[in-house]
Amino acid sequence: MNKYKSFFFNNELFKCFSEEDFRSNFGKSNSYIKRYTKNSVIYIQNEICNSLDIILQGTVAIQKINSEGKVLTINDFNSGDTIGGNLLFSSHNKYPMTVLAKKDVRILHIKKEIVLKLCQTNECFLLAFLNSLSDKTLLLSDKIKHLTMKTLRQCIIEFLLYEYHTQESTKIKLNTTKKDLAEKMGVQRSSLSRELNKMRKDGLIDYDAKYITINDIDLLNQLYISN
Repeated sequence: MNKYKSFFFNNELFKCFSEEDFRSNFGKSNSYIKRYTKNSVIYIQNEICNSLDIILQGTVAIQKINSEGKVLTINDFNSGDTIGGNLLFSSHNKYPMTVLAKKDVRILHIKKEIVLKLCQTNECFLLAFLNSLSDKTLLLSDKIKHLTMKTLRQCIIEFLLYEYHTQESTKIKLNTTKKDLAEKMGVQRSSLSRELNKMRKDGLIDYDAKYITINDIDLLNQLYISN
């Protein structure tokens, strides 16, 4: 724990904690750090949630796999993010999806009774914890809306416009694999490739393994607004 003390105090949940708070609340009996290697399963679907988890290092993916083997990535979480808080005090406290390590990961697991104690005794922690729960709820709602109300082309256009404004270029560098991008959109990689090919034939984009180039940003904006 001492190795990650500076990280700990910079986390939004613990920004009001003192050294004494740190020592008195986080011992070997109520919290621990565990390492997970890349692609290992952290929680399997329907596993009971017994702790609030804080990612100290690496990237974690929340995925849903249906009976046909189709993978939907709900979201990726990185260093400083928390998982499990929205399940910990639920009457149905089982993970509805699989949680796996996209990279080598180190996670701080904080047992339920300590989280409850901190909520009762530390208002700063309580407010930050509730804020985190609210953000996770909005994230899930937006993801469901994104997947159920948009075609694949609309999802691609939205992604490209977001990256255009972020990267300030019509030549969009892909910072993820097409497989990961497809999972985020809830489709197979082959479906994404087919739609990208159609968009290229329609003159909207060009692409290769590392970049997608927007040929007409004004037209792409018009298509986005019209949808």
